[in-house]
Amino acid sequence: MDKQIGICGLTCTACPAFIATQNKDVEAMSKVAEQWSVEYDTQLTPADCWCNGCHSESGPWMAHCSVCKIRACGNEKAVENCAHCDEYACDKLTEFFSFVPDAKTLLDEIRAEL
Repeated sequence: MDKQIGICGLTCTACPAFIATQNKDVEAMSKVAEQWSVEYDTQLTPADCWCNGCHSESGPWMAHCSVCKIRACGNEKAVENCAHCDEYACDKLTEFFSFVPDAKTLLDEIRAEL
């Protein structure tokens, strides 16, 4: 499977929810929902976690994708990911990087190659 990078710089193809979705693995998705509910102090069901990545035109998308400001912005600007944006790195993205520094590293690498 080719590496798929989300708009925010997360590697979709390395995400356990994406992998479980691609494999149609209900048991793995249940474990993802349970783990993320604890990690993010929320209540997620397996149905909340099915995801084909934010570039999928028809979904399914992780429950957060419907409210993700980074995804909405990237789709509005029609960029492959934020590294391709003229406003890189905006405030929304900088805040996200404080939680996911690996996404910044990956987007910085992509941007350097543009």
